[in-house]
Amino acid sequence: MLGSGGREHTLAKICAQSPLVEEVIVAPGNGGIEQEFRTLPISVEDNSKIIDAAQAERIDLVVVGPEVPLCNGVVDQLNQIGISAYGPDAMCARLEGSKAFTKDFLARHNIPTAEYANFTEVEPAVEYLHNCNLPVVVKASGLAAGKGVIICSSREEAEKEVREMLSGNSFGKSGSEVVIEEFLEGEEASLHLICSGEQYVTLPMSQDHKKVGEGDTGLNTGGMGAYAPTSLVSPSMLAEYEDSIVRPTLSGLKKEGMHFRGTLYIGLMLTPDGPKVLEFNVRFGDPETQVILPLVDQDLVPVLLASAKGEALPESLKFKDEFAMVVVLASEGYPGSYPKGEEITAPSNMPLSTLLIHAGTTSTSDGKVVSSGGRVLGAVGLGKTLQTARDAAYSLCESVQFPSKYYRRDIGHKEFSRS
Repeated sequence: MLGSGGREHTLAKICAQSPLVEEVIVAPGNGGIEQEFRTLPISVEDNSKIIDAAQAERIDLVVVGPEVPLCNGVVDQLNQIGISAYGPDAMCARLEGSKAFTKDFLARHNIPTAEYANFTEVEPAVEYLHNCNLPVVVKASGLAAGKGVIICSSREEAEKEVREMLSGNSFGKSGSEVVIEEFLEGEEASLHLICSGEQYVTLPMSQDHKKVGEGDTGLNTGGMGAYAPTSLVSPSMLAEYEDSIVRPTLSGLKKEGMHFRGTLYIGLMLTPDGPKVLEFNVRFGDPETQVILPLVDQDLVPVLLASAKGEALPESLKFKDEFAMVVVLASEGYPGSYPKGEEITAPSNMPLSTLLIHAGTTSTSDGKVVSSGGRVLGAVGLGKTLQTARDAAYSLCESVQFPSKYYRRDIGHKEFSRS
């Protein structure tokens, strides 16, 4: 398992349940992962050390969690030495690594998305802004850890963001190309697929909460919580999305010489004019992973392995008749500056209806687990109804302590307002 966040902690827990798995090793892991699994102190960006470790440990399957190693071609290199790796190759990873590439791909294959234009120079971008309706969205084309999307309410603000991105001041090389696109109104939903070429299986539809503040206010974050499944998308609507978005995407990739393996995460905006693609990610979402994978009611490892090898997938997956919610426990101040090194205390015995997922944590020399990131933990609750899942998640939030603990108390509020 490659990664160090809440997504990887969840994946490690899920994979460890498989009778096929002798041992789960995580590189580099985090403070909570270290308590459950053997970890290796290897950076996810160091392909050569990843390759060496995979060979030395006689690894059969590498599950790549984050986007950076996928875009850096770690899957290509692992495959070259005969080690199966779950995730797309570098060519397919451009769907996340370059927003400009993705927008052009969507346009080529008539897949619904926001109107847009790509720019590498300031003046043409500024001129384009003069004809845009407000608000307008400015995106850094490259990887920006979920923070390279700015919704601008004025042309002055949009021009400022464009200049800062293209100068390299705000996102470095990731902002050397920008995408300017129309602002879409509607609700967001996350569709996760496990793919093997044009074959795929769907996971439960989820809804993430990106804003740091309650009522979806404040700055964008990597995600403050999520729940699944969502009533926002009915089975018939999902079938429509598969026809208009999923199949054209996978067949379009094949036509362009790309064989997609791994997770395709499609961020959707459900507009009055129908669903439109906001973004592609080429790995499981975080924190969505924490709610969709615990709902899978079968061994997931054979499915991941089949995808990694480009083999046939099952027609569908089995899911529990349950709901899941995760509430992110963050350090106050995130996504701005925040304290680190705060000791975390958690109950030793937790209800079976909960999971405590570690994200931004590390271990000290004396064995304490302390905070090391903005998003520190994920409190997961499961239940027969969304309300019981919510109650379990928030009860766990209250029982975990660290000095700057902050969390939104309204995760799932749109779903509850629909019921």
